[in-house]
Amino acid sequence: MIHDLEVGTAAAVVSEDVYFSPIATLEVPHKAVVYAGDYLNKLSGESVERECRQRMAEGATELIVDFSRTEIVNSIGVSILLGVIDAAKSNGATVAFADVNEGTAELFEMLGVTNHVRLINN
Repeated sequence: MIHDLEVGTAAAVVSEDVYFSPIATLEVPHKAVVYAGDYLNKLSGESVERECRQRMAEGATELIVDFSRTEIVNSIGVSILLGVIDAAKSNGATVAFADVNEGTAELFEMLGVTNHVRLINN
């Protein structure tokens, strides 16, 4: 079952599927996709952070922040993303960034953010 939730400039798609094998029980990580807005600044960054924390509280073990609509990330947005990464680590969750444009990917690389997240490009 997949739920869509839209809050401000961020939206989340949460998968609640758990798969079971007849031989052994295998739990697939709960994934949550949170969409960053077109400009990741203080306001939209706080919305992304709120969504990520909410998804982790609901049991998400893998957070994917989708940047497909994001053109610009400012320094406050980066700072907030680092807080999300730290909170995820503390909760045993992983974070990946999806569809990051070239300029933002270079910024994340230069600031060392990519040492802590996986970049996924479709």
